[in-house]
Amino acid sequence: MNQHDKLALPVGTTLDRFIMRKQEDFPYATGELSQLLRDIALAAKIVNREINRSGLIDIAGAYGNRNVQGEDQQKLDVIANIRFIRALRNGGEVCTIISEEDEEVIQTGNVQGKYIVAIDPLDGSSNIDVNVSIGTIFSIYRRVSPTGNEGTMADCLQAGTHQVAAGYVIYGSSTMLVYTTGNGVNGFTYEPSLGEFFLSHPNIQSPKTGTVYSVNEGSSASFSPGVADYVAHCKEQGYSARYIGSLVADFHRNLLKGGIYIYPSTQKSPKGKLRLMYECNPLAFIVEQAGGKSSNGRMRTMEIEPQDMHDRCPLFIGSTELVNKAEEFLAKEFVEAK
Repeated sequence: MNQHDKLALPVGTTLDRFIMRKQEDFPYATGELSQLLRDIALAAKIVNREINRSGLIDIAGAYGNRNVQGEDQQKLDVIANIRFIRALRNGGEVCTIISEEDEEVIQTGNVQGKYIVAIDPLDGSSNIDVNVSIGTIFSIYRRVSPTGNEGTMADCLQAGTHQVAAGYVIYGSSTMLVYTTGNGVNGFTYEPSLGEFFLSHPNIQSPKTGTVYSVNEGSSASFSPGVADYVAHCKEQGYSARYIGSLVADFHRNLLKGGIYIYPSTQKSPKGKLRLMYECNPLAFIVEQAGGKSSNGRMRTMEIEPQDMHDRCPLFIGSTELVNKAEEFLAKEFVEAK
């Protein structure tokens, strides 16, 4: 490369250009899904701006209400929810939205829209006051009911195997958008001076194994015997314990470097704490496309049939070999319990 070329090195492939090039990969390559992903990216840019200035304009901290999950809402939870719903409604491709922050389905008024979106607008938002990475998680389904009417509960309660796209945004030392449409996983880093996401992590492949386990050991007294034995096994193997307390951040690290994230059922949360539709299914789709695995300890996460839009389930997700080993310990527990 000569000196002249070095003066203006290419900045890389933008998200918009990448989506346009990959449109033929979509099962229904008519442009709506491409536009929907752009709408999500736009909302993510706006939420990123709000997060970065939250301490300056008094939008950090608690909002004063509890959401449908019984959790204290943060001001940024509310803001992110509004921003994503507005972007998806204005985009026109989505007929119905289900959000972790709303008890009922959200009808956008776009009765011709072909897609359903399940979204956790701001995962880990209670960490915003202490500058810990937080994120947005989203999942996209193609509606099964005829267009021309509002989306139905049958549209919303599809198993994870029916996802056409899923992704997350992590707001941290840099802001990244990672997504899949079933043809691999790609990550894009936000360049704030240009206002664009650029391809930075093409074709992410998660390591088959790892030496990190992520679990809230503060709840260890209420772990089932199988989970307790598996955590003890991780310690015996000399694995490192890494638990940020922000699902997107823990998942993102393990996706890139290898490891397992565990949120099991406990005495306090017998069905687990994480939401199947907003957290478990989208991350399961991503990790499988990157060569990893996701399970509730007994079966593949994406094969669980949801009964309610706010269903919870245990989650064992990450490197395939580590998840397989966790399932072995849980299977042994199940046999011994019989």
